[in-house]
Amino acid sequence: MTNIVTQLFRVPRSKRSMVLLALGLTAIVTLAAFRRAGLLGGKRGGGGDAAAAGANSMPPMPVDVDTARRGSVVDAVRATGRIEAFQAVDLRPDEQGRVVELLFEEGQAVAAGTPLVRIDDAMLRANRERAIAERDLARQQLERVQRLRAQNAASPADLERAEAGARSAAAALAMLELEIERSTVRAPFAGRVGQRFVSVGDYATTATRLLTLQTTDPQRAVIEVPERHSASLRRGQMVEFTVAAQPGHVFQAVVDFIDPVVQPATRTIVVKARALNPAQLLKAGMFIEARLATATRADAIIVREDAVQPLRTANVVWAVVNGHASRRVVQLGTRSQGVVEIVSGVQPGEQVVVGGLERMAEGMPVAPRAAQAALGADSAILVTPTGTSGAAH
Repeated sequence: MTNIVTQLFRVPRSKRSMVLLALGLTAIVTLAAFRRAGLLGGKRGGGGDAAAAGANSMPPMPVDVDTARRGSVVDAVRATGRIEAFQAVDLRPDEQGRVVELLFEEGQAVAAGTPLVRIDDAMLRANRERAIAERDLARQQLERVQRLRAQNAASPADLERAEAGARSAAAALAMLELEIERSTVRAPFAGRVGQRFVSVGDYATTATRLLTLQTTDPQRAVIEVPERHSASLRRGQMVEFTVAAQPGHVFQAVVDFIDPVVQPATRTIVVKARALNPAQLLKAGMFIEARLATATRADAIIVREDAVQPLRTANVVWAVVNGHASRRVVQLGTRSQGVVEIVSGVQPGEQVVVGGLERMAEGMPVAPRAAQAALGADSAILVTPTGTSGAAH
């Protein structure tokens, strides 16, 4: 290299520029040849193409998938409430006096008209004997005046007074007999006796609670529904509910009352549903968690909730098409724990990814495998999961 430089300076100045230009062109051609051969610039040349080719040839990523299916979807409002007896009463005596006999046992089932409590009626019976005597005397007096009137020996006024006296005596006797009858407290309807609040010997007034009585079959499920659902409420709708005392048991009831008035404090509407209770599992006052069905769609598209990827601007489902991931923006309908209705974006029969959503990319090769817990093959019943809204998401 030193000899070349030395000889270059020995060349006349007029030819030196021509030599330098020739050397520069030679160097440029040589570098271009090396670059095409891959000996220089590996990161920007053939090496980059090889890396891209490697990425495209990577094996498909295994993903868990499930199939979008058609099923029956029920729009429902979730609410809490209580069990209420169709009829319930705190029995009180019609006549005051001392309790002389209890004719029932707590918890006993009784028929309508069954005697339950007897109040001391000795004074009433004594008064009745006197009233019978007064009635008989009034009748005799009336008969005497009638005979005298027939002989024109009594005035019409005397006859009228005798007739009034007889009627008054008969009414007084009838009133005492009614009081004696009402001194025995009877069941106003068939039901089951609850707690008693008196014992034999207690003095009871007309305000004293004696015992409770309530019907047990059927019972009523009472819930409060937000007023925004008032347009979708109607008699005959189905209510499903559970109680803590019977885990896993779902009871059913039919709506038979919708309060026409909105509760001002809670802005809710009271809805009552009739529930059969032959096994006596439902007790008045039980807390219930209920779902009131408001609408049914028999041909909806449903997928597992795991398939939905919620983003800030949209909900996304990844479908598998010809072994590659396809991004779908979907509109969700009714949802429940584990399942969701797809209003648009996915067709029935398509496979959707339910595991590994965070690694998905458009067009990525995937190897689908069936998820362990799949939806039922025929139908699904879905309900809104919140207690404040029954609208579709």
